[in-house]
Amino acid sequence: MPSADARAENTIDPAEVAKFEAMAAEWWDTNGKFKPLHLMNPCRLDYITRQIAAEFDRDLDDAAPFAGLRVLDIGCGGGLLSEPMARLGADVVGADAAPANIPVARLHAEQSGLTIDYRNCAAESLIDDGEQFDVILNMEVIEHVADPQAFLNACNQLLKSGGLMLCSTINRNPKSFMMAIVGAEYVMRWLPKGTHEWHKFITPDELFNLIKTASLTPVDRKGFVFNPISWAWSISDRDLSVNYVTASTKP
Repeated sequence: MPSADARAENTIDPAEVAKFEAMAAEWWDTNGKFKPLHLMNPCRLDYITRQIAAEFDRDLDDAAPFAGLRVLDIGCGGGLLSEPMARLGADVVGADAAPANIPVARLHAEQSGLTIDYRNCAAESLIDDGEQFDVILNMEVIEHVADPQAFLNACNQLLKSGGLMLCSTINRNPKSFMMAIVGAEYVMRWLPKGTHEWHKFITPDELFNLIKTASLTPVDRKGFVFNPISWAWSISDRDLSVNYVTASTKP
């Protein structure tokens, strides 16, 4: 059997890692290069928390509704999702292939009084360590990996039976090119040019097929829609034309 390092080469794209390494220090700057994620985070968290609560019969009004749940935030970056999960009581592992992201995430968690297990590693390394999780947050990652199918196969191995994976990405169509690349990178300059590659975007149907091939069961998909008038994101049942999210379970 290939080593974890050898198998990780199938999913980690070194060029993509380098892009995010270069921006690591700006993860918690709400007006920096990760401004789009900060703007989207309330919308993402609304979907994530509601899906987890429904799947595991948790009451979000409780003080620590996710206590007892082990959550993997794969591609955690600076911890924008790991920290809210920890505040809700989850036992969180944040993993990222970009080494420079981890000290940034650790320092911010420490300053916030949170205990989060941050690791500079690939999903394959966690498999070799025998790790298992109730929930996997796979958010805005799959469009940056070298082999989406191998990556989702690895997520399947890390998910417990009855577990939940939430996966978001960007649709591939002319509108997404105009919005996510031309608009975000060239017009608004929210992101450095070249952050995204349009050919790596994945349509909702393609993602559902990849998830099914990974032996997971898709159960939901919604759109994340940006309103330039209200300057806010919302969840849509119908508009998956640019950003969207899926939920799937492991039988």
